[in-house]
Amino acid sequence: MRKLVLKMSMSLDGYVAGPRAESDWMFRAAGPDSAAWVLDTVSSAGVHAFGRRSFESIAGFWANATTPVAGTMNTIPKVVFTRQVSFDPSTVDVGGADSPAAATWTGARVANGDLASEIERLRADDGADVLAQGGTDFCRSLVTAGLVDEYRLVVLPVVLGSGDGIFSGLQDELDLTLVSSTVFEGGAKADVYRPGR
Repeated sequence: MRKLVLKMSMSLDGYVAGPRAESDWMFRAAGPDSAAWVLDTVSSAGVHAFGRRSFESIAGFWANATTPVAGTMNTIPKVVFTRQVSFDPSTVDVGGADSPAAATWTGARVANGDLASEIERLRADDGADVLAQGGTDFCRSLVTAGLVDEYRLVVLPVVLGSGDGIFSGLQDELDLTLVSSTVFEGGAKADVYRPGR
């Protein structure tokens, strides 16, 4: 059975989205070593899971990008989690890309049933782990429902002061065990945790 891995970048004060719509703060500490870590994490997935809004906002960027990470983002199958019964990924704007990369986005599988049941179906499939990496609300739902098997959190050297966090609204404490910690040259740090003590 494969794991559900949640990868998310966050500020020192725990926010994954700040009070402004901009996300430039996520990239200021980037360097070759952190890019290699992200590439390794993204390329080790068997399927990428996104919330609908995140999927719609990034599909066009990735389908047209040429970076090393784009290669894996564009070839690994995707699943879009949505409450919209009629959502059709083939209607998502991928910027007119006429490439196989665009097809992996517009041909994504839609999961609009019960969240826990949909995740269990993905876990039961053969292949490498499921990587959830997009949509604050979607990822918060995974955390709240206790569905995450491993957290890969990139903590960036910035304080936002306010915003949205994936751990907001938890009804009880969440104990995690640190598996590894990697400090990057730009000041960011990647911490890998598993639930429990």
